[in-house]
Amino acid sequence: MKKVLMILAVSLIAVFILTGCTREQPENIEITMNGSTTVFPIAQRAAEVYMDAHLNVTISVEGTGSGNGIAALIDKTTDIANSSREIKAEEVDKAKANGVNPYETPIALDALSIVIHPSNPVNNLTQDQVKKIYTGEITNWKDVGGPDLYIVVVSRDSSSGTYEAFIELALGKDTKITDKALSQASNQVVKNTVATTEGAIGYIGLGYVDESVKAISFEGVTPNKENALNKTYPLSRYLYMYTNGEPTGAVKEFIDFVLGEEGQIIAEEVGFIRIK
Repeated sequence: MKKVLMILAVSLIAVFILTGCTREQPENIEITMNGSTTVFPIAQRAAEVYMDAHLNVTISVEGTGSGNGIAALIDKTTDIANSSREIKAEEVDKAKANGVNPYETPIALDALSIVIHPSNPVNNLTQDQVKKIYTGEITNWKDVGGPDLYIVVVSRDSSSGTYEAFIELALGKDTKITDKALSQASNQVVKNTVATTEGAIGYIGLGYVDESVKAISFEGVTPNKENALNKTYPLSRYLYMYTNGEPTGAVKEFIDFVLGEEGQIIAEEVGFIRIK
């Protein structure tokens, strides 16, 4: 009887080994994301959590600016273009000419925040004041209720979706920012510059705001979750992921994760506002 049991056990082990050897292994999948530095914290954290649960998936994330991300989508060099602004009509035309059909998926909400050095006593600026500061008409904080201190204007580079959103929402289309402004390549660099420059003013995504800078009210409204959701904060905007056509396969599964409960919690954890 023992001999029969032993033979049966050996046979079962052999079947298990043979079955294991012939079983298909999960396909290795690579997803690339490129674009907005505002969306970057959401995309990076979501990618990390998703990869932990899907060991066969590799997701790379680059923060190069919304315009660069959309350009990469048009050139078919990225699977997902992260953007803090809507795609432009001319970009859609260029994409379609290259056989790309941009598909927009909102993934979170942002309250674009005007920030100053924490030592600055100014707590609010009107749209007219902000426009005059960024066009160079107002150059001293004393002219807007602050100290007698030169204003250091900090802005984003022109490929940034945050730059374009700020122009449109805060200054008005076609407004030209003073050539004395310090142009920075990311939200993080803008924040660091304002945090270390006493007379500075800049603008960053809500998720980048911390105690190193002071977020001020715009037109008397504070940049926060509640005011963004109830649409009383004038500088609120959606954050997007763009794909070539409606997402399918692994890309769809990842974007569904971002829009799901866990992904939306991640958006909140990194400082932005969930939309679902």
